[in-house]
Amino acid sequence: MAPTQDAIYAELDSELSWSESDLPERVRTKHVHRLHPYLGKFIPQLVEELLRRHVTAGGRVLDPFAGSGTTLVQALESGYDSTGVDIASFNCLLMEVKTRRYNLFSLEHDLRDALARFEHGEGKTARPTGFVREWFAPTAATELLAFRSLMVDYEHADVLSIVLARAARSARRTTHFDLDFPKVPQLEPYWCYKHRRECKPVDHAGHFVRRYTLDTLARLKAFAKLRTRHEANIVHGDACEVELRGPFDAVVTSPPYPGLIDYHEQHRYAYELLGLDDRRELELGAAAAGTTKAAIAAYTDGIVNVLERSAASLRPGAPLLVVVNDRRELYPGILDRAGLLLDGRHRRHVNRRTGRRAGEYFEDVLVAHRA
Repeated sequence: MAPTQDAIYAELDSELSWSESDLPERVRTKHVHRLHPYLGKFIPQLVEELLRRHVTAGGRVLDPFAGSGTTLVQALESGYDSTGVDIASFNCLLMEVKTRRYNLFSLEHDLRDALARFEHGEGKTARPTGFVREWFAPTAATELLAFRSLMVDYEHADVLSIVLARAARSARRTTHFDLDFPKVPQLEPYWCYKHRRECKPVDHAGHFVRRYTLDTLARLKAFAKLRTRHEANIVHGDACEVELRGPFDAVVTSPPYPGLIDYHEQHRYAYELLGLDDRRELELGAAAAGTTKAAIAAYTDGIVNVLERSAASLRPGAPLLVVVNDRRELYPGILDRAGLLLDGRHRRHVNRRTGRRAGEYFEDVLVAHRA
């Protein structure tokens, strides 16, 4: 018999569960957490509370599935050094931009100068090909390629790359309500479920370039006032193989779910425009692998490997905090195989960070240590 709603809510950790009114999206995506949209429910407030509860003040934190860098950014704000590992090159670029310490005068000069030149019509135009020609209107493609040609002139080209990627995400020929997983280009006007009216596909990108250049500058400046003296280290590689240079005082991570999201495909526009290294075949739980028995077994083996290696880099007795929605009940076996003992479990109600809501969602924070 399935548990009743009252029973489910009775198990919740109220300090890890927030309502929309308690924690609106603008707070969940504060400062650099929204430099670029990223599918996920791993919010900084959750990381902040887990660090407060479980990690020695001023210690070192490891996230072997670092994603968009939520753990690393919050560690910097809360006063911890951190290391994040991710296989996706776009994720690592985004984390580098979020966590670097900037000369704000130089940063502002670069971003404003690049924007001014772009708005004065500078930049090399090129004939769109392939993905860019297919997914962007001619004017939008020309504008994006012109901005891209200007970026190489600046010290902060990587920051401008994130601006370009964010503008490209918004400028694609797709419906407003399906920016996450568009299947085919939208070429005709359509009924928009987001705006409740007829909308047309975007045909320009320049206004997005301006908006996101200024927004990126504001967010980086805001975070510069909040971050502590601590530093973040980003490792681009397979967490099953890279060297984890411990010792660490905790692992705080949210692993990918099997067969759910292809994070490379989600950011395909960035990979195409920026020429990034695509290693999707190495991604654990890749959507393309599906959820066959073989795919689940490969996913399980990979997670066991990463958690076992991560645990080996911890100081004696240090915790591993793993945030999951384990509807397949894989993690009891994963923890056992990785040589980990479960100390506790916090259940939380998820206030969804991105995407359209479709019913309630719950997840667990597993607290474990090396046997």
